[in-house]
Amino acid sequence: MNPEDIEALVHNNTAVALYFSGEDCGVCNALKPKIEEFLEQKFPFIKRVFLDTKEHLEIAAWLSVFSVPTLIIFIEGKEYIREGRAMSIHALGEKLTRIYEILER
Repeated sequence: MNPEDIEALVHNNTAVALYFSGEDCGVCNALKPKIEEFLEQKFPFIKRVFLDTKEHLEIAAWLSVFSVPTLIIFIEGKEYIREGRAMSIHALGEKLTRIYEILER
């Protein structure tokens, strides 16, 4: 996967979530299954991609991801949410609910 693949994914899907993590990151490893389950249950329309920054350094640099975990959500081709290390799943849910309701119309 490279930046062009991500760009195509973002532009060919209504909503895309990119979760950047690191193999040695305890917070990343603890948060990843919670984010995955949360998005799957509450917002299944969001295409989810999980990227290890060591394996996908070019993509992380291209998107200015300098720390992990980082979650970036694109809606209709534009970055809508960017959350870092101390993200709240509850706050994320509120933001996504607002845009989800708009997209349903």
